[in-house]
Amino acid sequence: MTDVMVSAEDVRRSFGSGPRAVHALRGVDFEVRRGELTALKGRSGSGKTTLLNLLGGLDAPTSGRIVLDGTDLAGLDEDGRLAMRRDRIGFVFQSFGLIPVLTAAENVGVPMRLRRMPAKERDERVRLLLALVGLADHADQRPAELSGGQQQRVAIARALANEPALVIADEPTGRLDSETGRAVMELLRAVVRSEGVTVLVATHDPALMELADRVVELADGRVVEGADRHR
Repeated sequence: MTDVMVSAEDVRRSFGSGPRAVHALRGVDFEVRRGELTALKGRSGSGKTTLLNLLGGLDAPTSGRIVLDGTDLAGLDEDGRLAMRRDRIGFVFQSFGLIPVLTAAENVGVPMRLRRMPAKERDERVRLLLALVGLADHADQRPAELSGGQQQRVAIARALANEPALVIADEPTGRLDSETGRAVMELLRAVVRSEGVTVLVATHDPALMELADRVVELADGRVVEGADRHR
C-alpha cells in the first residue's frame, strides 16, 4: 500500500472556451499523504475549491490525472464516481449542509441509509460517532437547536459515517468564531489519530494551519513552489 492517499498530476481545469475561458487550475501537481491532516491555503480565487471538487470526484479535470486510494478517477463512469464518493470520501462544507427537518442522529445516519446498512448496525455507529464529536447528548436535536460549532460537529460525524479513506473539508470553520473554529480543527486533528482517516482541509486561517501536518499553498491555479511545509 502506497503512503499517498490522493494525487493530482498536471491537473488543469478551465471553464468556458476561447479568449474568455477561465483557467482555474493551471497544471497542479499535488499529493495528500495517508493518515495526515493536510491544509490547503490560498486567497479567494486561487483554485482551492476547484481542486477539492476534482480530488473528491465532484468534477472532472480538463486534463491531467487524479488517483484516489489507488483508483484512477478517469477510469470510472458516473456510477463508479458516485460509489467512490459514497463509500470512500466524506465531505464537510462551510455551510454545514445538514437537513433541517432531521435530528442530529438522523443527519449522521443518512449516508448509511444510502448504503442500506442494517438499522441496528447503523444506530450503533451513529451513537459512536456522536460520542466521538462530543454530541452524545444532542442526538435528538435538529440543526436549528444547535450552535454553529455543534452543527459542524454533526457534519463531521456524518462525513465519517461510512468509514471513508479521505475526508475533504472546504473552509469548515469559515462561519465560526475563532475559538469555535479552532475547536473544530482540533476535532479533525483528533479524527486523524483516532479513526486513521486522511483529512484534506482548505482554510485561510493561519492559526488553524498550525494544527496541520502539512501545508500546501495555491496561487493563481498553481501550487506555490517552496510553500509546501511539514510540522
